[in-house]
Amino acid sequence: MAKDEKNKNKKNVKEQKSSFIKESRAELKKVSWPTPKELANDTATVIGIVLVVAIIVVILDFLFLRFNEDVLYKAEQNIRNKATTTQVVEQPNNEENQEQNNETPDSESNPETTENAE
Repeated sequence: MAKDEKNKNKKNVKEQKSSFIKESRAELKKVSWPTPKELANDTATVIGIVLVVAIIVVILDFLFLRFNEDVLYKAEQNIRNKATTTQVVEQPNNEENQEQNNETPDSESNPETTENAE
């Protein structure tokens, strides 16, 4: 019985394939194919639209790039200006601190004084 069912299944698969091919051919006969002139016209239209969109994308990409470069450049300049302003303000404080440190010698930082003290 199992062999009979396998043979039936194989026959059904073959019949399904052949009917699919027949139906596909019948549908392809119903298709209205474009003439060579229509095909060339449609192809030119598609290529033209693709080129226009590509040009728009390139222009927008360039504009965004320039905008970002300008914004980033200005932001970088602002950061550098703030950093130099902060350093200029901090430098006098650092010099005063260094002068105060030099006036009061620290015994721990000067090894000669610790050796002499012993």
